[in-house]
Parts: sequence; structure tokens; C-alpha cells
Amino acid sequence: MFYPVIFTSKNSDQLSPQPYENLLTFSSIHLGTYSHTYWQCLPLLKTQQMTFSIGNDHAGVDYKNAIIDFLESKGHNVLNHGTDAPDSVDYPDFIHPVAEDVSEQKVDLGIIICGSGNGAAMTANKHQKVRAALCWTKEIVALAREHNNANILSLPARFISIPQALAMVETYISTDFEGGRHQGRIDKMLCS
Repeated sequence: MFYPVIFTSKNSDQLSPQPYENLLTFSSIHLGTYSHTYWQCLPLLKTQQMTFSIGNDHAGVDYKNAIIDFLESKGHNVLNHGTDAPDSVDYPDFIHPVAEDVSEQKVDLGIIICGSGNGAAMTANKHQKVRAALCWTKEIVALAREHNNANILSLPARFISIPQALAMVETYISTDFEGGRHQGRIDKMLCS
């Protein structure tokens, strides 16, 4: 999502996004002595360093590698529990360690990847304190964070592209839980 920001000045040389590094020039309109410059503002990603746990089966190797590169480029740490080979494996072997990291609060958030995302999400959700959300659009990711406080993102590698996955991860790490009425619902999720 982009947010338009308008700067107005008599001197177009004064129009600069600095020190706002995440503003991009959108367009300029000159009206008489005033210049109107429109900027597109990218959503602000959390600036604190976070630690992620990631796990995948054979269907998610390329996705995992792209996500790790993306997260590390943002200054985050990643614990890799996934397979690095395309040979068929059993996804629970690579998902349980991620769910344990999240459940034991060793990491901030988890990301899991398998062919459909279903098996990975089902496996992770067997762990107490885990709220794994199977998502296939950025909008579903945002709702999973805002309303369900999802702490593990499950991605279906066979149904989304790598660029889509990266956009979803960006939404995942930049969206906060809304709390309020949603907290009461989350409190009812756990089984004893």
C-alpha cells in the first residue's frame, strides 16, 4: 500500500524527501509560482532488529532462500530449520522446530513453507502459543496479524510466486496486532 504525501513550495529546489529515505518521487505539477510535488510513501517497516525462525519442505527451498535474503537485507536474524535440497522430505520434521522456537519465544516470528501451506500450518498449530496463518494474499496476511496476532506465516509455495511471497512477508513484519476485541477472541483459542 502506498500513501500519497504532498509538499508545496515556491522553490522546487526545497522539495526533497530527505531525511525520509523511504519516500519516492511520484510526480510534480507547476502552478504559477508554486510547485506541487507528490511523493509515494512506502509503509514503514519496523526498524528494530527481529529474529525469525523459518522452515520448509522440498517445495519451498527457493522461497526460503529468497525470504532469508530479504530479511537479512533488512537487518534481521534468521534461524534456518528448512531443507536446502529439492529431494522429497516430510514437512513436520522442518516445521516443528519453527513452532518450538515461536512457542518458547526464542524468536519474534516464524515463517513456514510447503506446497499447499496446509500441512505446515496444521503441524505448527499443534503447539501451544502458536497461531499459524495460511495466507495467499497480502490482504489475508494483514488481517492475520491485525485480528489474529498470527505469529507464524504459512506460505503455499505451489500457489504463489516468489515476488508475491516476499510482498506477503513484508506485510507480515510491518503489520501490528490491533488488540482490543480481538485479544478476547485469541484468549479463547487455547485448549488446556
